[in-house]
Amino acid sequence: MAAGTKDDPWLLRTPPGSSEYTMYRDEAADPAALVCQVGSTRLTYQLRAVEDLHAWLRELGDWVPLGAADENKPVADGTVEAWGRSPDNPVGGWYGLRKGYRGRFGMYLPPLLEELGLAELTHDARNNRMRAL
Repeated sequence: MAAGTKDDPWLLRTPPGSSEYTMYRDEAADPAALVCQVGSTRLTYQLRAVEDLHAWLRELGDWVPLGAADENKPVADGTVEAWGRSPDNPVGGWYGLRKGYRGRFGMYLPPLLEELGLAELTHDARNNRMRAL
């Protein structure tokens, strides 16, 4: 497995397997961040999202729909995407750090949790779900 650093990022695929992207930890950022590079687009999320999302999934104890959506799109309640922007999550709102690019939490974080052995994902063409391991 990759080290998850800028020089040795995780190479991941979206849940349907249709796109490849990289992620790495930037612990020097304030707050510490996950940097997600999708083609020429750079998204950043709070690093603590990995532990927080895993804890939330463990609390639920069941499969949760991903519900990935861009920042300006509405999301379905009870999805990973909705939790990643909810005022009721541990950070009180968006885990995404870059305005205009804060969405897609439900697309790019779940494969990282799977890579780290923290979660299981379905890999269907649409409507994927995840649960904690």
